[in-house]
Amino acid sequence: MRIDLNADVGESFGAWSLGEDARLIPIVSSVNIACGFHAGDPQVMERTVARAVAANVAIGAHPGYPDLAGFGRREMEMALTDLETAIVYQVGALAAFARAAGTDLRHVKPHGALYNRAARDIATAEAVARAVKRVSPDLVLVGLAGSVGLDAGRTLGMDVAAEAFADRAYEPDGSLRSRHLDGAVIDDPEACARQALAIVRDGRVHADTLCVHGDRPGAFDRAAAVRAALEAERVEIRPFDPHPSSA
Repeated sequence: MRIDLNADVGESFGAWSLGEDARLIPIVSSVNIACGFHAGDPQVMERTVARAVAANVAIGAHPGYPDLAGFGRREMEMALTDLETAIVYQVGALAAFARAAGTDLRHVKPHGALYNRAARDIATAEAVARAVKRVSPDLVLVGLAGSVGLDAGRTLGMDVAAEAFADRAYEPDGSLRSRHLDGAVIDDPEACARQALAIVRDGRVHADTLCVHGDRPGAFDRAAAVRAALEAERVEIRPFDPHPSSA
């Protein structure tokens, strides 16, 4: 058994520090770096890329709605052309920082409300997929396991990776529980570890990559507990192998 363990990082902004990136990045195998619209800024982006390179983890872009005040977790009504160009802008910026650091951007994972909308709304999913492919057809599109977000990428001939979450509650239909509802976020490290095992070992969700969010207090403890539980079951943690478009 193997799985990619990813974290959303680089979400500080200016004088405001968020997350435990210095401790968190070395214990995951992939990172999704904020691109300045929901969080992050040029200095944070460059610093986070450097940390990822030093830790030898795969680097992905984490574009979101232009919503700094709401941390990208408020759904926004944007023309699809505007959304597409906004994603090209964000992914292109992070790709430039990656190249400047001597590495390549490997994947793109939408953030927050954009991620959730792309998981259920095919028009949004297609706009996201088009934008990512415009930056580079070699980029892997990451989306919620079983969602139309992945279907949109496959239709365009892109490689995709299905994602599940160790620290989020699921609804019976496989969607993520709304953050407006109680119990949507799992803060207890041991509970996160149990959910990770249910996904990876027991097959509760078919996933190529498993996420632990980096913005909430205790992110390092949750990621460390997840990693320890998986390794105890002899699960290999490494960057995901994407599914080709013909899958």
